Amino acid sequence: MIMKLLPIGFGNFVSPDHVISIVSPDSAPIKRLVQEARDGGKLIDASFGRSTKAVIIADSGNVILSALTPEALSSRVSGETEERKV
Repeated sequence: MIMKLLPIGFGNFVSPDHVISIVSPDSAPIKRLVQEARDGGKLIDASFGRSTKAVIIADSGNVILSALTPEALSSRVSGETEERKV
């Protein structure tokens, strides 16, 4: 069985089978979710110091920050090609 991985930028990958949601980080509820994950040790910052453009919520309860947009990540999940925007 071949496991597909979702590239989330800067050589980092996540398993799309464990992704519940990919959302924009702009709303207050998502900002609270990120802060709660940070406080609880469940935050993975894969943005490499760049501004966070997408928040990935995993079924494990982990919250992953990415510098790629939700649209770019979505197109990568669906297999579409997209120019690199980082």
